[in-house]
Amino acid sequence: MLGGDVVAVWDVALSDGVYRIEFAHGTTTGKRIIYVNRKEVVKKDWMFKLVGKETFTVGSTNIKATINIEAVSGFAYEYSLDIDGKSLQKFVDDRAKTTKTWVFQVDGTDYRVVLEKDTVDVWCNGQKMETRGEFVDDGTETHFTVGDHDCCIQAVSSGKKKSGIVHSLLLDGEKIPVSTL
Repeated sequence: MLGGDVVAVWDVALSDGVYRIEFAHGTTTGKRIIYVNRKEVVKKDWMFKLVGKETFTVGSTNIKATINIEAVSGFAYEYSLDIDGKSLQKFVDDRAKTTKTWVFQVDGTDYRVVLEKDTVDVWCNGQKMETRGEFVDDGTETHFTVGDHDCCIQAVSSGKKKSGIVHSLLLDGEKIPVSTL
């Protein structure tokens, strides 16, 4: 059970996983508590400091996160989350341009594969994968394994300037649809 009164919840997708951030502003305890994936990461007294910021890190790469607490009227407050110095929405929009994510199930196990387009790093279920890259006639292929399965991320030109490079994930030669998370 989370302590205090949870007043805001956000899901943040990073390369190494999706993190649930919960913010409790305890009206009876006088504490501000931040949970990441149900683990307490910050616990502070807030008496006489009802507005302000709480900063912490998220994920294995320690991305900076800040919860902003602002008064809107009377005893009503608004809570917003910044990730890596940007609003959560701007962070999500930017990540959509620099990463590609696939979610699938194989052999009864759920997998989340993330390609970081700028570095060509591949993450699977929070682990950075060992990969082998190769140039092919129409682009590149990045090979790695998931369990006993061969995976390949193909990067080919779309032929259109606006859409640029198209990335596809193949699992044992079968194309996996792109995920929104």
